[in-house]
Amino acid sequence: MEKKYFSAILYSTLLYSCLLLGMENALVAQSAHKHLLEADKNYKSQNYTEAEERYRKSLEKEPSSQGRYNLGNAIYNQERYDEAVRRYEQVVATEKDPGIKANAYHNMGNAYYQQQKLEESIEAYKNALRLHPADLETKYNLAQAQRLLKLQMEKQKKEQQEKDQNREQEQDQQDQQQSESNPNEDQQDQQQEQQQQAQQGQEGENEQGEEQDQQEEQQNGSEQPQSAQLSEEEARRLLQIVEDEEMKVMEKLKKGQNTQKKEKDW
Repeated sequence: MEKKYFSAILYSTLLYSCLLLGMENALVAQSAHKHLLEADKNYKSQNYTEAEERYRKSLEKEPSSQGRYNLGNAIYNQERYDEAVRRYEQVVATEKDPGIKANAYHNMGNAYYQQQKLEESIEAYKNALRLHPADLETKYNLAQAQRLLKLQMEKQKKEQQEKDQNREQEQDQQDQQQSESNPNEDQQDQQQEQQQQAQQGQEGENEQGEEQDQQEEQQNGSEQPQSAQLSEEEARRLLQIVEDEEMKVMEKLKKGQNTQKKEKDW
């Protein structure tokens, strides 16, 4: 990710304009320009600490958006990304030139990217492209940030799924350990189930017994008429026997009477 940079040569026109001002202003401008030249040299030689100091002195003499921008770049190269972002924000807030603002947004996106603040980085790149749509470097950086953000989201989703699975497995293990530590509960459940089965079996036997009793009662009921008929026949026989005996007795009595009359008459 290339950082956009402004050279202090852009400030050379200030010397000519300052000649129209008083001598004091001219000296201030010369001093500011001198610090900018020194800062640019230090920046190109990658002496970012000295470049930062020179840029700060230049801004003290004469504030400018270009000075703030290059100061932000010097700080960025020292990996103080939060402070670099604040410098770029100052440029965006004060600069009217769309090109300079687009470059500030571009480098702001780089600073966010280095901190893995991908959503902020993507927004900064988009702001840069709104001001400079044809910037290929910004388009490339934007694509990189979007791709990395997608990978991060997929990774987070996968990690969350793994956490959920591990949590379910731990819960299953806890349930299994609890059931093993409480075998009495399982035995009680088995006993209850056996009792229920035995009770159901007893009820079935009772039902079968009742059916058998009903069948026996039906059979006994069908036999009762036969027993009743036999009793009537026996009764008739007995009655006939009684009648026969009575007839015999009557005949004997008659014979006896006849004998008595004969004797009396005698």
